[in-house]
Amino acid sequence: TPFPSTTLFRSKIEKKQEPVIKLPPKNWIEKYGGEKMLIATPRIIDRFIRQVPPGQLITIGKIRSELARKYQADFTCPLTTGIFVRIAAEAAEEDRENGGKDIAPYWRVTKDDGTLNPKFPGGVEKQAKNLSAEGFEIEKKGTTKLRVKNFEKYLALPR
Repeated sequence: TPFPSTTLFRSKIEKKQEPVIKLPPKNWIEKYGGEKMLIATPRIIDRFIRQVPPGQLITIGKIRSELARKYQADFTCPLTTGIFVRIAAEAAEEDRENGGKDIAPYWRVTKDDGTLNPKFPGGVEKQAKNLSAEGFEIEKKGTTKLRVKNFEKYLALPR
């Protein structure tokens, strides 16, 4: 299902924004370990995803930990990171529909346990198709979830 929006996703990525480090909600301080929370931007997330080469994967958690390290925060906001990954995915599909060839390979982003993301454009079916086309083997996890088999061995190293 399309992400309802009146604004093109590409413009959400191109919007001039700066990352922010702020005090997280009290209940997150203990849960995520620290008082400096990074709120990245859609552009930062898009650039990060573009660095994941064919044959490799990245998890949402790895994106969050790498960005926190890079921006000297204790952790990266899980809520906004998820939203910004989704924006990058939707923008990639907009770009593809407009004839773009150099799109962010969002399908290489999995959840922390290697499962596929049902919120991506085309759902887990399209993500599985894109990953299979790159040589990844997709397996069932439980009765309903799909995941990349042995995903751990394909995780991209930080740059």
